[in-house]
Amino acid sequence: MGIVKISDELHEEIRKASTVMARSINAQAEFWIKMGMLAEMNPVLTYNELVRQLLASQDVNLAGVVNE
Repeated sequence: MGIVKISDELHEEIRKASTVMARSINAQAEFWIKMGMLAEMNPVLTYNELVRQLLASQDVNLAGVVNE
């Protein structure tokens, strides 16, 4: 684990987003970092496709929970 220095402005936006998304500030920052890395590695995939892949990688089965 290390320390990442970010601007006060970005920290404030992460704080606000973490409140909306019911995550800790660190969890929100980690999520955005992970999604950014995945987007760079898979530039043709949409956000929803990336999330779907993450869910599938953890064997999350939403069949019956959401309509597709």
